[in-house]
Amino acid sequence: MKIKYKIALYYTLSAAFLLIAFATLAYYFSAQSRRAEYLDRLEYRARSIGSVIIENDQVQIGLLRKLDKTTFQDLYRETILVYNERYDLLYTNMKDTAVRTQKFLLDYIKEHGQYVRADREGESVGVYYTEDNVSVLVLVSSFDKYGFQNLQNLQRIILIELVVAVVLLVGIGYFFARKMMQPIDRLVEQADSINANNLQDTRVAIKGKDEIAQLGANFNTMLQRLSHSFDLQKSFVSNASHELRTPLAAIISQLQVTLAKGRSGAEYEAVLNSVLEDAEGLSELTNGLLQLAQSELNRHEFIFTPVRIDELLIDTADLVRLKRKENSKVEMQFMKEPEQDTLVTCNGNESLLKVLFINLFDNACKFSEDHTARVTIDFNSRYILVSVKDNGIGIAADEQDKIFEPFFRGRNAQETRGHGLGLSICKKIVQLHQGQITVLSETSKGTVFTVQLPHL
Repeated sequence: MKIKYKIALYYTLSAAFLLIAFATLAYYFSAQSRRAEYLDRLEYRARSIGSVIIENDQVQIGLLRKLDKTTFQDLYRETILVYNERYDLLYTNMKDTAVRTQKFLLDYIKEHGQYVRADREGESVGVYYTEDNVSVLVLVSSFDKYGFQNLQNLQRIILIELVVAVVLLVGIGYFFARKMMQPIDRLVEQADSINANNLQDTRVAIKGKDEIAQLGANFNTMLQRLSHSFDLQKSFVSNASHELRTPLAAIISQLQVTLAKGRSGAEYEAVLNSVLEDAEGLSELTNGLLQLAQSELNRHEFIFTPVRIDELLIDTADLVRLKRKENSKVEMQFMKEPEQDTLVTCNGNESLLKVLFINLFDNACKFSEDHTARVTIDFNSRYILVSVKDNGIGIAADEQDKIFEPFFRGRNAQETRGHGLGLSICKKIVQLHQGQITVLSETSKGTVFTVQLPHL
């Protein structure tokens, strides 16, 4: 069922329920009011009869008979019974009818002074009336014909009004539901026309300041993020293809040229060394792509355990020294001694953290003139601070905000071997550990990368 139909249905059911409740209450209170009013009227009639028949300490039944024959009786199906204190019937307006009143009822009226009864046959009121030392029991019964007719008319009117109201509510509910859903229908139509080809130039147009307008604004924001992600994906695929094609083309061309004619052993050795170098570059690129893909995973897909950063940095320095053929060094220094191990321990994934610092150390050794990475370890109340410094070519100021993008390489680093993946991997690993990485660099004077990781 569509939302607009649900809104119309729920609105109609809710309003109909409220109308039925109000109509029921109105009918109930009208019936109670009629009953109370008619009982008051019967009580007034009974007391009036008592006051008429008692005069000069005597019961004057004759006067009541005269009034009964003229205008006194004006109630529908009225029955009047008058008894003395000994329960002798003094007067009744029922002719040719045997009258029997239960003694317990007369006892009840005499004891309590009043009796009230109401049922489908009508209402009855009994009073114990005393005046001038004379007491009588007066019972008056009648059927409120006009009151019940008015209630029936009221019931009929209420039912008709409810039927008409429900029909109107269905129409009104559908009209307003359709009106309310028009912005969403437009949003659905516009969203349905969006595809990968027009993602960059498409925005949904929703006016207003309500929740639907906010939904449209959030949808536009999502489109912008998707467009940016698609652009990054296209750029990544293009750059990866280019980076993979270059060493493969070099390997193929060298092998083709070498196989074109016979070569000496020294020439074959030179070609093989060149091919090996290209193959190593290709291997580094594929490893970088795998590491980049791994760093894109969510945090909950990794196992995090307490990791001593100082010990991990020592192991990482040894790996970097073994990896690089030239005389590379990693100098490490504690800015202050930790009083507790937790100050240099973070909750992290050891393998990812090693990839992070291997890339930073390797870059520092690669770009430093003396092939030395200078590492300092510090901490504060929240973070472990690891700074990696080199004295190399530096990074231009206008490129420092781009160096963490995949495959980006600075203008002054084009002659140095690399693929531009290391720093983007580093940033993603730091983000997985809920930390930060910053860069401070000056051209021809070196670069400092600072990693902040939350400690235990």
